[in-house]
Amino acid sequence: MNGAMTTGLAHLFLQHTSASLCINENVDPTVRSDAETFLNDLIPETYPKFRHTYEGSDDMPAHLKNMLLGTSLTIPVSHGRLALGTWQGIYLFEHRDQAGSRTIIITLQGD
Repeated sequence: MNGAMTTGLAHLFLQHTSASLCINENVDPTVRSDAETFLNDLIPETYPKFRHTYEGSDDMPAHLKNMLLGTSLTIPVSHGRLALGTWQGIYLFEHRDQAGSRTIIITLQGD
């Protein structure tokens, strides 16, 4: 055995509050752009009641989008690979216009 995990779970955790992780259809790139368009329409940067704007007008909208989509995923591992569906991919949605680097912690548990 080479020490690689063959069966178990992979947990991904994004250490940020203005980006998100999710699984979605990953073949057609318009899914990503449509999702971004929808989220921006749902939570516009121009919403006049936001008070949390310390880092710019996209600050509070980014936090709300993070609340909707989340910061973690748990994915089964089978035969040493993430057991995603045929069309599925992992998205890191960036909700800030001028974001810095992002860190994802991956924890593996299994055999």
